[in-house]
Amino acid sequence: MSYPSERLSEEVAYLSHYLHWTYDEVMKLDHRERQRWVAEVARMNTRINEASAKSG
Repeated sequence: MSYPSERLSEEVAYLSHYLHWTYDEVMKLDHRERQRWVAEVARMNTRINEASAKSG
């Protein structure tokens, strides 16, 4: 079973946007490592959004 290309594109775009990594840098990551980075960026965004909601 292969990894869906649309999901891979979403991960590349997400990490490139938030971490300013190039396509090549993101693609050098193996599947699990890329997913860990996506999860960590998502956690960071959640914390930031929650903090903004509390202060606003």
